[in-house]
Amino acid sequence: MKEYIQSADNIVDNASIKEKGGHSRSKVDLTGQRFGKLTVLQPADNVDGRTAWLCRCDCGNEVIKKTVHLRSGRVITCGCVSMKDRLTLIDGTCAEILRSKTIRKNNTSGITGVEWVSSKNRWRATISFKGKRYYLGKFEKFEDAVKARKNAEEKLHDT
Repeated sequence: MKEYIQSADNIVDNASIKEKGGHSRSKVDLTGQRFGKLTVLQPADNVDGRTAWLCRCDCGNEVIKKTVHLRSGRVITCGCVSMKDRLTLIDGTCAEILRSKTIRKNNTSGITGVEWVSSKNRWRATISFKGKRYYLGKFEKFEDAVKARKNAEEKLHDT
């Protein structure tokens, strides 16, 4: 059985919307829900054709945010807390990144700070600390580049 949603101009077959890659036109009520520091108060006029909501931030400011940004986690404050305020910078180095030891998804070597330089046919090792990037050298062997990187981490990060 097909499900129909009444649109402003006509009746739209919901299944055909999804087949074409469109968005469902059904509206989800977010009133009272929290997204980070924002509490949704009431619906607002659409923004750029998208459903929007009036929200109150914990700091007291009221802002209008799109549903898609609230639900995706892209927006969690009115703007009162910048990314800088959420990170602990020590002399230009982010402490959270040092602690996490995660590898970026665009890393192809599997080791942070070690990359293949095809024009030189060598591995290059680098490290960034206190706002500066240090070139540790180019190496024929991957293992040597990794060793240089790990030694630099011990000297710079673990002090």
